Amino acid sequence: MRSLTAADLLEHLNWRYAVKKFDPAKKIPADTWAAIEQATALAPSSYGLQPWRFLVVNDPTIRTKLRTASWNQSQLTDASHILVFCRKIVVTASDVEAYVQRIVEVRNAPAASLEDYKKMMAGSVANPAGLPGGSMETWTRSQTYIALGFFMSACAMLGVDTCPMEGFDPAKYDEILGLSKQGYLPVVVGAAGYRASDDWLATLPKVRARVADVVKHV
Repeated sequence: MRSLTAADLLEHLNWRYAVKKFDPAKKIPADTWAAIEQATALAPSSYGLQPWRFLVVNDPTIRTKLRTASWNQSQLTDASHILVFCRKIVVTASDVEAYVQRIVEVRNAPAASLEDYKKMMAGSVANPAGLPGGSMETWTRSQTYIALGFFMSACAMLGVDTCPMEGFDPAKYDEILGLSKQGYLPVVVGAAGYRASDDWLATLPKVRARVADVVKHV
């Protein structure tokens, strides 16, 4: 496997910022977007259960409705791609079973060898109060943000701009996209594309705390 240099990594991550104004004329190439989808799907999750769904919204009419439900933020219609990160409302023993069967399929593992692991996972999701954060909602929401981080990092590595967006009405999104009927709810939106030449934030220095103030060694 080829690795980025440390300098390349930091250059890409310093280059990225939360774009306020996208160039609507610039579209992400299909092969680049396909790689971004795959990278996002590779995000790790607790037990590997992936309690999420990523909804790519291409329909211009729907995107206009989502913009209205997002306090008219222009990224919803101007970005090349919109990805709605959704959390699974309830993870059940059926989800655990499906995941175990996927392990059997991918790794050619004997199902019997996974029985104890399956029981452990099923016991965890059956007792949401014992999950990290103390509830199913907190746990699945936290997992979904891991995927958002993968998405934004992958985009930065490919020279694609992003903007993570929590400023929207979840109930309106659910109404527009019919998510809860499918067992999911929206958590955060990832807008992706290319910054406009006149985005006022593009040339401002990135402001972060000093590394020594946020990274401690024990």
